[in-house]
Amino acid sequence: MLRQAPAAGSAMSARHAERPARAHEAPSSAKLSIGGTRIVPTEDVIATGKALRGKLRRRRHAAWKGGRRDPIEILRAEDAGRLRELVPIRYGLMLQSPFTFFRGAAAVMAADLANTPRTGINVQLCGDCHVLNFGGFATPERNIIFDINDFDETLPGPWEWDVKRLATSFILGARSIGLADARGWDAAATMVRSYRKTLREFSEMPPLEVWRARITSEDVISSVPKAHRARIRARIEKVLARNGSELDLPKFARMVDGDMVICDTPPLIYHPETTQAPEFWASIDKAFGAYRESLADDRRVLLDQYSVVDAALKVTGIGSVGRRCWIALLMSATGQPLILQFKEAVASAFEPYLGKSRYRHHGQRIVIGQRLMQPASDVFLGWATVPTPQGHRQFYVRQLRDAKIKPLLDAFDTEMLSVFAKTCGRVLARAHAKAGSHVAISGYLGTSERFDDAIADFAVAYADQSERDYAAFKAAVKNDKIKVYRED
Repeated sequence: MLRQAPAAGSAMSARHAERPARAHEAPSSAKLSIGGTRIVPTEDVIATGKALRGKLRRRRHAAWKGGRRDPIEILRAEDAGRLRELVPIRYGLMLQSPFTFFRGAAAVMAADLANTPRTGINVQLCGDCHVLNFGGFATPERNIIFDINDFDETLPGPWEWDVKRLATSFILGARSIGLADARGWDAAATMVRSYRKTLREFSEMPPLEVWRARITSEDVISSVPKAHRARIRARIEKVLARNGSELDLPKFARMVDGDMVICDTPPLIYHPETTQAPEFWASIDKAFGAYRESLADDRRVLLDQYSVVDAALKVTGIGSVGRRCWIALLMSATGQPLILQFKEAVASAFEPYLGKSRYRHHGQRIVIGQRLMQPASDVFLGWATVPTPQGHRQFYVRQLRDAKIKPLLDAFDTEMLSVFAKTCGRVLARAHAKAGSHVAISGYLGTSERFDDAIADFAVAYADQSERDYAAFKAAVKNDKIKVYRED
C-alpha cells in the first residue's frame, strides 16, 4: 500500500529534534554516521527494543488510573492569550458532543499522558493525533496523498502518546456515529496492529525508502469497500479539477469598487476595525517580509509573483479557536488568487511535560515538525513574527484549504471505519519512522497482539474518562462558569 516518491524534511533527535533517539549505547563495532551518532546494526536495535519489555510489559499500557488535575482548570488556563470575544465560540464547538470536546481538549490529554508508562523511545509527535486530523491533500505536483494534516502541537516525545490519542479518538468517533464499543475497540486495535506491522516492514527497508514512502489516493481507493470507491474517486477528481485557491475564491471574496475583497461572514470571518488603519498595512508588509525570509529561494520567487489585496480574521479548528488566524488574499498579475493562512503559533500543549522546543519560534517548530512527519508539504509553508499593539506574535503560514479532503466520519459503517483505522495506523507509523526510531519500537512491539489489545483497552477506559470530563464541562456551562456561543 505504501509507495515511493520524493519527500522533503530534515532528521531530528528524540530530545533535541536533531537526530533519532538512541535506544541503547552503541557497541564498539558500530560505525560513526555523518551526524556524529553511532550506526548500530538493525538486529542489535531490535534486540534492545525487545529487552525493554522486561522493564515495561506491553500489557501495562492498558492502564488508566485517573487521579489528575481538574480538566476544566486546564481548559481555562489555555484561554490566556486568546482573543476573548472568540473563546465562547471555541467552547460552543466543544459542547456539541463528547467527540468534539475530545478534539478541543488536547491539553487535558497531554497532562494525563504524562502520567502513563513510557518505553523511553521518542519520536517526532503529531501531538493532537485524532481521526479528523488525517485526510487527503495535494502534493506540490497536484497528486492527492493521504496523511496527517495538523501539527500545531508537534514536539519530540514518547511514541506511545500519539498511538493512545489516536486509538481513543476511534472509540469516541465510533460512539458518535452510533456504533457499539465492541466495534470501536476493533477499530482501535486494527489501527494499532497496522501501526505495529508497518513499523516491522519499515525496519527491514533502507532509510531512503522509508523517507520516500507515501499513501496515494489510488492506494486508499483500492483498500475501501467497493460500495464506497466511486464516491471517493468522485471527490478526488472534483478537487483536482480546480486549482488551489480558486476552489475557495467564490466563497471568500467578491469584487467591490473594482477591488477583490474577502467577504465578511461574522463571527467566523470578519475585518476588525484595525484593518482600516494605515498601521495595519504596515504590519502586513512586515509580516510578509518576515514570512518571505523563512522560504527557500525558489519559493520566494514564486511568492513574489503575487501581491496582497486584502486580509481578515478567521476562526479555525476547535482547539485553535481564539488564537489569531488571518487569511490573506493575494492576486497575480494575470488575475489568479492565492489564499494564505497566517495562524498564531504558541507553545505546544505537551511542552509542560516534555520540555521546551529547541526552536524559539513556535511557527518554525510547527513547520519543521510537519516537514519531518509528512511525505510532502505545502510549497508555501513558512513562519513569521508579526508586530501587534500587544507585542510581537508568532505565526506559521500555509495555503488555505489547498485541495483538502476530510474523512466523512458520519457516513462510515463498521467496515469503512476498520479500513480507515488500518490506513491511519500505516500513516502514523510512516510519520514516526522518518526520524529512524522505528526499529527499536518495532523490537519492543514484536509480532504478537499484546500491545494492540492493551491500547484498545486503554482507549475505551480513556474515552470513558473523556465523557466524564465532557459531563463536567456541560455542568460548568449550565452553571455559567463557562460562556459559550451557539449558532441559531
